[in-house]
Amino acid sequence: MSQKFSPIKPSDVKYVTCIGAGPIGAGWAAYFLAHGYHVTSYIHDLKEEKLLRALIENAWISLEALGLSEGASLENFSCTNDLAKAVAKAEFIQESIPENLGLKQALYTKLGELVAANVVIASSTSGLSMTDIQAQCSTPHRTVVGHPFNPPYLLPLVEMVKGEKTLPEAVDWLVEFYKSAGKAPLVLSKDIPGFIATRLQEAIWREALHMVDNNEATVEEIDFAITNGPGPRWALMGPCLTFHNGGGEGGMAYNLDQFGPTLKIPWTRLVAPELTQELRDKMVDGCIREAGEHDYISLSRARDAGLVAIQKALKGMTLPLS
Repeated sequence: MSQKFSPIKPSDVKYVTCIGAGPIGAGWAAYFLAHGYHVTSYIHDLKEEKLLRALIENAWISLEALGLSEGASLENFSCTNDLAKAVAKAEFIQESIPENLGLKQALYTKLGELVAANVVIASSTSGLSMTDIQAQCSTPHRTVVGHPFNPPYLLPLVEMVKGEKTLPEAVDWLVEFYKSAGKAPLVLSKDIPGFIATRLQEAIWREALHMVDNNEATVEEIDFAITNGPGPRWALMGPCLTFHNGGGEGGMAYNLDQFGPTLKIPWTRLVAPELTQELRDKMVDGCIREAGEHDYISLSRARDAGLVAIQKALKGMTLPLS
């Protein structure tokens, strides 16, 4: 059965609803506010409002440093624990509730009845399938995965995946909306578990766990190696272009022909190690040592200040595929 889908122009959106009060939901809210939108956040309990506003205000420090859009103001923010009220004026909805399929399905069942069928609903899920999320929604045609990278108020990537019942027009609309909001949307051709960036990140994470588990490296050594090695390079080029560039004039072809045979050498261990109590304690203790006296807010501000500096440095640069 065909669905009626006649949304507002992406560039004309003024009212955004964010659902969820955690770091991702708050990060999205801060980002949209900084880009001039009026934002209403839905929270499950009004007791969450104080922390939500604190997270938004913390994000605002970095967003101001990057430059706010015309009309951007924290005064354009409101929150409520009344779902119907939260979505009453919504022209776009970004959902960021916990990664629990039952919770998401129940929410989308309600949204299907409350929200006009021409309003796109995007989920920040980092691994659940939109086909599963939309299964009990009466208007699944406009539901799309819109997975950000944390913090969503600074990192531009949004991985997009449609469900079996999602209209292509809804995906196209969301691409244009995210672009107009300053994001970098990436539409996946297949609904693969973990999407693209998270799967690559997970591979490195598994290797780190193996090295700590086997006493081959400490938490501090692993983080030092990345931040002083491939990390800064990845801010400019992805792993594929990095190896192409590393092959000199011969490019990727030289790299593969020269080092391809070594790919069979078991350097990596792609299967995750068993998360024993000992490994868990090693990871926790190592991170506590590395963080020192820094709490969540001070660590986040240090990270954000670095990301702001990187984005400012990259602004105006033209790189292949950028």
